[in-house]
Amino acid sequence: MPYEAKNFEGLIGMDGFSEKLLRDHFMLYQGYVTNFNKLDEILQGMEKEGKFGTPEFAELNRRLGWEFNGMRLHELYFGNMTKEPKALGTESAFLAAIVKEFGSYAMWEQDFKAMGAMRGIGWVVLYHDASAGRLFNVWVNEHDVGHFAGAAPLAVMDVFEHAYIADYGIKRKDYIEKFMANLDWGMIEERFMPTK
Repeated sequence: MPYEAKNFEGLIGMDGFSEKLLRDHFMLYQGYVTNFNKLDEILQGMEKEGKFGTPEFAELNRRLGWEFNGMRLHELYFGNMTKEPKALGTESAFLAAIVKEFGSYAMWEQDFKAMGAMRGIGWVVLYHDASAGRLFNVWVNEHDVGHFAGAAPLAVMDVFEHAYIADYGIKRKDYIEKFMANLDWGMIEERFMPTK
């Protein structure tokens, strides 16, 4: 069953993000969904034809992770932003976990922002390793490289140029500040403690 692109139109009008930037970014995300579905369909056809040992089969399978993670990371990114941001609750279990891991919320935020400001393209992801009860800020250079296997992504920030350059030029730090101001802490906490 093919994946369908999710609708993030509700973010239009978010402070610090022009409509053009968001619509262009939504279109890029939709391309990942479309390309994943195409690759998946082609690979299923190759499997039915028994073309497992071909170079085409190998290369398309390698590309599949890029398209899937490009789709999923954008969904997490758009999903953890909101036009009506609320502060992280001072009594939340999630805040307690941040303080336990990083020493303070301020130290976590400084680390997360600093990773986003590093030279290069990629993503910054706050991961939760539930098996060890740990939190990690992680740099993901390409969609399919650098993920912490088995860890759940909680906060996801896109730092590819397409996420900010139309509005901020090369002022990535200004973009990061606006991104942080628009975080949906309710959604991030849900990712940390999903309801069963």
